[in-house]
Amino acid sequence: MAPLTPKSARVVAAVKLQRHTGRLRAGRFLAEGPNLVEAAAARAMVEEVFATAAAADRHHALLRGLPVTLVTEPAAKALSDTVTPSGLVAVCRTPDPRLDSILADQPTLIVVAVDISEPGNAGTLIRIAHAMGADTVIFASHSVDPYNGKCLRSSAGSIFAVPVIIEPDTAGVLSQLRSSGLQIVATTLDGDTSLDDAGPVLAGPTAWLFGPESQGLPDDVAALADHRIVIPMSAGAESLNVAAAAAVCLYQSARARRHRLG
Repeated sequence: MAPLTPKSARVVAAVKLQRHTGRLRAGRFLAEGPNLVEAAAARAMVEEVFATAAAADRHHALLRGLPVTLVTEPAAKALSDTVTPSGLVAVCRTPDPRLDSILADQPTLIVVAVDISEPGNAGTLIRIAHAMGADTVIFASHSVDPYNGKCLRSSAGSIFAVPVIIEPDTAGVLSQLRSSGLQIVATTLDGDTSLDDAGPVLAGPTAWLFGPESQGLPDDVAALADHRIVIPMSAGAESLNVAAAAAVCLYQSARARRHRLG
């Protein structure tokens, strides 16, 4: 077997970032496609871009000033986790935002996702949180790795704009949020307050709890909330997808905050 060249060794190392364990060990992740590469580059997170000759030519303006390594089509395919590889993959540093620092800035809206296992939902949740002005998104308990490829694509680049924190200890992080002046609000089917009437509650600094739509929030986690809110739905509708529920709830929070600020 021929020895690996420096370039091929870097490709092999980058391929390992497709796995969760590889990302954890390296503190790096892969961002594929021009939109994600551009979003990562705008925040100086890109360490190296692997590009085919065709992709480098097509996106020459985007790649200007970035460290680019040309690779073959097979190598680009190995680096991709999509059906149709873009030929453009960046190795990025995984950010490590600190909750203490975020809380020191007195946030008014935080999203806490508990046991969210579907990466598409996780990425969409980040995108919604960004659009509604959330200060951070916390993935708690046994949630999906937000830096896997599907989650990154579903976030549409918002993961580079909103601090994302991974925190296994749900009860501990909720205690920390409450100690910093945020009320804990959960969506539950048996909530005591309708979202229609929750404006006065949501006008204050809020941390929203969202669980997976298949089981909802675990009872012990929902019990930690200061307010349990139910989303009014038509008769016969059982529940909403977690991303849809988050969109409705976070919009109401953003609306209540706008009204409070006048």
